[in-house]
Amino acid sequence: QVQLVESGGGSVQAGGSLRLTCATSGYSSDCMAWFRQAPGKEREGVARIWTDNHSSDYPDSVKGRFTISLDNNKNTLYLQMNNLKPEDTAMYYCAASRRRMCTLQSTDFPYWGQGTQVTVSS
Repeated sequence: QVQLVESGGGSVQAGGSLRLTCATSGYSSDCMAWFRQAPGKEREGVARIWTDNHSSDYPDSVKGRFTISLDNNKNTLYLQMNNLKPEDTAMYYCAASRRRMCTLQSTDFPYWGQGTQVTVSS
């Protein structure tokens, strides 16, 4: 079992920054990711990282603004979000998989945190 606990959400103005943190425990994961879900919308993957080589991947909507990173020693996953836009407003979730084969699809991840809210005002 993998346990995930997110923190770091909040309210910021457009152009601001936030850093989300996901504390992990339990079995080690091969692939971790951040997803977000706005009211009435499907859950969207915004960043993925492999835990062995720290290679990462992003969709175009956040590329250049969001950075995912992993501190293996602290078992902590981060999401640095810069130049935030109102459309980034959503609940953000940390997710993990014990399989290295993973995409930015939520169905690839069996383990989830409870989420942390990010609100960006214009």
